[in-house]
Amino acid sequence: MATDQDFVNYVMEQVALGDRLTQKKMFGEYAFYVDEKVVAFACDNSFFVKPSTAATKLLLKLPLRPPYPGAKDYLVADELLDDSDLIRQFILETAALMPAAKPKKPALSRKASK
Repeated sequence: MATDQDFVNYVMEQVALGDRLTQKKMFGEYAFYVDEKVVAFACDNSFFVKPSTAATKLLLKLPLRPPYPGAKDYLVADELLDDSDLIRQFILETAALMPAAKPKKPALSRKASK
């Protein structure tokens, strides 16, 4: 089951980071980025945050499960979505612990690849 756009809009509204939080549709589901770092996914209308010490630091006891078949376990943060301040802090703490995005390689032109 794909994630509804209404759910994605709700997550964006609750996390409330303005232009720092972006999302990208991928295979009917969504990836969420803070400052170009992947921090979470929306899959089947649930919000999955990348595992890190951020949850421990904030004393969060969240269930773990894979967001999609074959994935590693992620923290299921659905219960935090009604607390905008807490979910924002959790997402920012998670983003701070993620490595910087790798620079994108420039695309090769068709002439250069021949």
